[in-house]
Amino acid sequence: MSEKLQAVKGMNDLLPPDSARWEWFEDSVRALMRRYGYFSVRTPIVEPTPLFVRGLGEVTDIVEKEMYSFEDKLNGDALTLRPEGTAGVVRAVVQHNLLYDGPKRLFYIGPMFRHERPQKGRYRQFHQVGVEALGFAGPDVDAEVILMARSLWRDLGLTDVRLEINSLGQPEERKAHRAALIAHFEANLEVLDEEAKRRLHSNPLRLLDTKNPAMQAVVEAAPKLMDFLGEASLAHFDAVRAVLDAVKQPYRINPRLVRGMDYYNLTVFEWVTDRLGAQGTVCGGGRYDGLIEQIGGKPAPAVGWGLGIERVLALLEDSGVQVPVQVPDAYAVIPDASALAVATVTAEALRAQGLKVVLHAGGKDGPGSMKSQFKKADASGARFALVFGGNELAEGMVAVKPLRGGGEQVLRPLADVAGWAATLAA
Repeated sequence: MSEKLQAVKGMNDLLPPDSARWEWFEDSVRALMRRYGYFSVRTPIVEPTPLFVRGLGEVTDIVEKEMYSFEDKLNGDALTLRPEGTAGVVRAVVQHNLLYDGPKRLFYIGPMFRHERPQKGRYRQFHQVGVEALGFAGPDVDAEVILMARSLWRDLGLTDVRLEINSLGQPEERKAHRAALIAHFEANLEVLDEEAKRRLHSNPLRLLDTKNPAMQAVVEAAPKLMDFLGEASLAHFDAVRAVLDAVKQPYRINPRLVRGMDYYNLTVFEWVTDRLGAQGTVCGGGRYDGLIEQIGGKPAPAVGWGLGIERVLALLEDSGVQVPVQVPDAYAVIPDASALAVATVTAEALRAQGLKVVLHAGGKDGPGSMKSQFKKADASGARFALVFGGNELAEGMVAVKPLRGGGEQVLRPLADVAGWAATLAA
């Protein structure tokens, strides 16, 4: 016997019944996007490696430690399995000149890849939902994308999620803040760990996001970016806050919120929870006005967010939110193989009316006993059993037996399936 092959560690199969939870979630997302006027995009899983090095930043954790990068053996191209969705969407927008006729509201759903330590809600192949509003400069769209996430939590039934926001200002403001940060941390060099020392001059902003307990006091005492923001940046941030206040959305200003990618400016935000351990971010994003130009397009503003589907589903489970279960409307019970043709014709007619019908499949020895079939019918969750018994068929009828909530068995004419199909609908 050949050796049994296993999936790559941290890259999981998605099987029933869990796949039904995913489909329900994705359906909820697509319904949300339609309400807000966002259109779907699909980009390749594999992109040129320079896209992420240039777009995310050379000294980010993703680029330095987590990307699945390789050389195409056929032509020597440097390629990477996408670790996030925004850079690929922006590349597609630039390549196809998508903003030629005005701003665009876009969203995507798909797999991403990072070489992380697998844990609950975090895997090496994970799935992300992202929204990208491109070509919009105003703070109103910052607020819009934040409130889209709020609407999603409401649609899903999630309550234990809170909003944190910050402003990263503009490049010149961050430059002045950067110099102040470096000076502050150089004065406290003995407290810094090796990772912090390595990043001190290349990306000091990332030191504010450290999880090292020994560094917390010096981080708390570090210069605040908010103190370096100019009038325009503060006005933008205040306008975002005004919209959030108007719709009564609570939030906390978190001056240490910097996000993990270098492309952000002005508004950044995270939706966080305490239910998923130390890594409590459920959804995060912000404004990235310089990225389109950085990737080779004409300068254009943009704002968006991304969320990990696995983490949201883990949060739903931890919160006790009941996800709708996919069950058939009817299960066809076939006492004798001679009834299979009639049962198939009837099932197809019901399916044409939009009903979900499971047709009992027998084995090599026939359809099996009525008892075993009814057991399977009950286990399927179907609301009705359709019994194609000999006596019923002789009269041109099928017996419809309720399996949930009581009720009497009734006979329905096979010649008028469309006429009674609606009685099986939930």
